[in-house]
Order: sequence, then structure tokens, then C-alpha cells
Amino acid sequence: MAEVADAARTVILTVDDDPGVSRAVARDLRRRYGATYRVVRAESGESALEALRELKLRGDLVAVILADYRMPQMNGIEFLEQALSVYPGARRVLLTAYADTNAAIDAINVVDLDHYLLKPWDPPEEKLYPVVDDLLTAWRTSDYRPVPATKVVGHRWSARSSDVREFLARNQVPYRWYSSDEPEGRRLLEAAGADAQRLPLVITPEGTVLVEPEAPELAAHVGLATTPAAEFYDLVVIGGGPAGLGSAVYGASEGLRTVLVERSATGGQAGQSSRIENYLGFPDGVSGAQLTDRARRQAGRFGAEILTAREVTGLEVNGAARVVRFSDGTAVAAHSVILATGVSYRQLHAPGCDTLTGCGVYYGSSLTEAASCQGQDVYIVGGANSAGQAAMYLARGAKSATLLVRGESLRASMSHYLIQQIEDAPNITVRTRTVVDEAHGDGHLEQLTLRDVDTGTTELVDAQWMFVFIGAAPLTDWLDGTVLRDEHGFILAGPDLTPDGRPPAEWELDRPPYHLETNIPGVFVAGDARAQSAKRVASAVGEGAMAVMLVHRYLEQS
Repeated sequence: MAEVADAARTVILTVDDDPGVSRAVARDLRRRYGATYRVVRAESGESALEALRELKLRGDLVAVILADYRMPQMNGIEFLEQALSVYPGARRVLLTAYADTNAAIDAINVVDLDHYLLKPWDPPEEKLYPVVDDLLTAWRTSDYRPVPATKVVGHRWSARSSDVREFLARNQVPYRWYSSDEPEGRRLLEAAGADAQRLPLVITPEGTVLVEPEAPELAAHVGLATTPAAEFYDLVVIGGGPAGLGSAVYGASEGLRTVLVERSATGGQAGQSSRIENYLGFPDGVSGAQLTDRARRQAGRFGAEILTAREVTGLEVNGAARVVRFSDGTAVAAHSVILATGVSYRQLHAPGCDTLTGCGVYYGSSLTEAASCQGQDVYIVGGANSAGQAAMYLARGAKSATLLVRGESLRASMSHYLIQQIEDAPNITVRTRTVVDEAHGDGHLEQLTLRDVDTGTTELVDAQWMFVFIGAAPLTDWLDGTVLRDEHGFILAGPDLTPDGRPPAEWELDRPPYHLETNIPGVFVAGDARAQSAKRVASAVGEGAMAVMLVHRYLEQS
């Protein structure tokens, strides 16, 4: 059934097969938007499509469609895919349960999903209305035309194809994936005059063909900002993880001309986390992608510029200016700089891993690949929180998930709540004192050789998927000779620069460095790149905010 009112207003359509949930969604939507929009309620995908066709015939406009994922006969993704051909300009929201967040990743590829919303959405003032408000604003400013998607043609076991998909997904760029060995993929290759030897092939919404594009070229062609709008700023933030985004939000909101520079995608390692359950204010947990998207939009709303796919290679002092140099030879200058470069996962140096990276071997939670693990055996290497979160996420769809831990137990490196969840999961196995000796495969991962650290015995296991979380290394080599670091490459700041009560030899000011200030006045560090940092999302965000406070203090005294 579908109920369609007679009032000639733009439509918000909701579909859920549970009558109680359907009525609740419609009730909350009408309470907020009923005076301006007509809310249409349906209880099946078929009846919702009938309602859409009727609205189309009458010439009505549909602004937003909210569909539940779990519906019989036709699930939410299948419905949104068909609704796309009727109202391509409508904004699309998938309602998912906690266990179905991987469905939203599928929906990004299939139906250009605009947002996914976890049930329950109470209170709607915090969880539902802000999302719908943003989508209605985007719909009104789009002139109601469909937003063409970027097309990506690649091979399942191509490392570069995986990189491109991950780059687009993490930067919230709608795209559709076509396998090169399927009819539609071959048709696109032929139309572009290309072959399957050089993949991926990317076709932008304007029809531009990119073959094996690097991140800067890809970013420039899919609408991501890569060039600063000005030559001089109050604050340059280097790194778009939680610390960098926190700095950008607080800097821009407090009136500083702020630009954030990110080499890949905002969110950092936290942005790849499938579930963060101990972040303050989110009792039901939040995915790294959700947290990142909100922070990025918040920074943009306050006026911060966000540059993507820009590699920073140098930092110079030029009088009162701090000059940040890029890999292409260009530069941007500012009164102050916050280094929030974060860390990267350490590489697994077992034979075979290098050649199979991106072809079954992945570092961090590769969300675009997770959906392909359905019903298969997955191995996760590592014993800290990131590995545990990945195991819990992947185990939802995988046949089994095996944690390979070098140590004697998880207790030394993993949060208690996560250990309990892993112990309660029926398809997760923890193998302690076990390491990967070698990865085997012809073009993609097929087997792993595992070794018992204590006995030295080895075992050959079948494996197509391995996700590695074995510690982190700071991304600070480019600061060598400029900013002081410890023996592991982490940046020294504040009290760590003055262990004997005296500032570094090159320090020229008559005050000691501020708490997060490096050996260069006006250059601060926040988050995981700082020596002795807590390596937690909440502390990184807090340090980003604190660094901005210290930037203000520095600027006032300069």
C-alpha cells in the first residue's frame, strides 16, 4: 500500500515494510516538513514504485526518498536503483540496522547513495532532521537535475583499481564500478578506445577518460579542490584526520583564514574504521566514515578550505611566514601551521605481501573490498583496537574471521569492551603467538603460510583476504632537518623539547615553546604524529582544538 495525499507540494517519500516503522518515519517527517512538503508513505518497494510513477505522470517533484534496506521481495538498494530511473534527481537515503552498514557501501556504487541512516533515529532533532535538511538544501540548489556518476572500469584483483575505488569512496564521490570482464565494462572500454591491459579506466561525468589516473589528476576531474584559493592564510593544517579536521573546524569557526591539506582522503586511519564505540557522545557507536563526513561538512560550513590529493614535501621559515611546499613545486604560506599528519600502517614484510598488496592483501579496513568478503574466510593481522574493530565488522558477512596476534593475548593492546565482543562472536577465532611467514598467489592472494612463534611450526591455509594492522609509523620523513623528532620519527613539542628546562638551541624567543608547539615558533603538532600522544580519536580532536587556541596566543604575541 502507498498513501498519496492530494496537496500539490514537492514530495518526500518513505518506504518500509514494517507498518509501525513506516508510520513512525512518516510521522516524524510530517511534524517537521508537513507544512512545506507532501510526505508519501509506502510499505513495499513495489507500491513505492507505483506511487513514484503516478507522481511522475502528474508532473510532481520528488525531493528525497528514504528506503529501508531489509524488505522482502525487493530490498532498499534494489528499490532505490529502480527509483533512480524515475526520479534521478531525488536525494536517496538508506535506512539500515547496525548490522547492515556494509549495505550502504554497496549502495554508493549502485544507486549513488546520498546518506545512510542507522535505526533507530531517535531523537529525530539530532539524527534525522539535520540529514534531511542538508539533502533538501542540496536538492533545491541542484536545479533538480540528476547528478551523473563517475564510472570506474577495473579488475577485481587490480591494486590500482582498488586504490581508485577507495579514494573515491572515502572522499564521498559517487561512482559506479564495472568489472572489465563483464559486458558493460567491455562496452565502456570499447567506447573509450581502451583495452583491459591498462586499468583502471575512469570516465568522469563530463565524459573525460582517465587511464590509470594518479590521485591528483583524479581529484581534479571529480570536483575535489586541489588548488588553494589564496596565497596566504592565517593557518595551514597539514593532514585531514581527526586532529586536522578538529583544527580546521575550530580555526575557521574562530575567524582564522584556514586551509586544510590532505594527501589522500580526510579521516585518516579513523576514517577507515568500521566502528568507533568509545567516542564521547555516540553511545551506539559511529563509523569512521560517518564521523569524517560530518566533520568535513562542518569545517566547510565555517569556511575552511579543504585541499585533497596534495602531497606536502617541505616546510620553510621565511620571516614571519611559514611556507608549505607541495610535490609539484608550488607552495602556500601562512602565519601558522598545525602538523596533523597522523600515522600510516606499518608494512608486513613477509615474502609475497608486497606483490599482492591491493590484490587480497590490504592495510587498514578497505571498506570497498569488505562487501566482497561475504561468505569467505578472512584473516586479520594485529592485536590492537583497529584490528578488533575490523574483525567485528568483517565477521558480520564473512564465513569466518581469524585474528593473528604475535603476542600472548589481546589484553595488553585492545580495549576490554572489544575483547568481550570478539569472545562472544561465534565466527571469530583468535590465534595468539602466530605470524604470517609468506603470502602466496598468482595475481591475487590464495594461501598464507602461518608460523607459531614459540614452536616454529608452520601451516599452509587457504586465504583470499588479509587485512593488516601491525602498528603505525609517523608520516614525518619530509620534516627531516626542519622539525625535531624522536628516534621513531614522532614530532617533539612543548615539554618534550625542554627536558632540562631549557628550550632547543635554535629557539630564539624569550618564552619556552607552548605545549603543542614544535621547535619552530608558530608551527604546532596535534594527534598521532606527536611524540607520546594517546593514539585515540577523542584525544586527537582535543589536541586539534587546543592547537588552535595556542595559534591564537602565538598570533597575539607576534
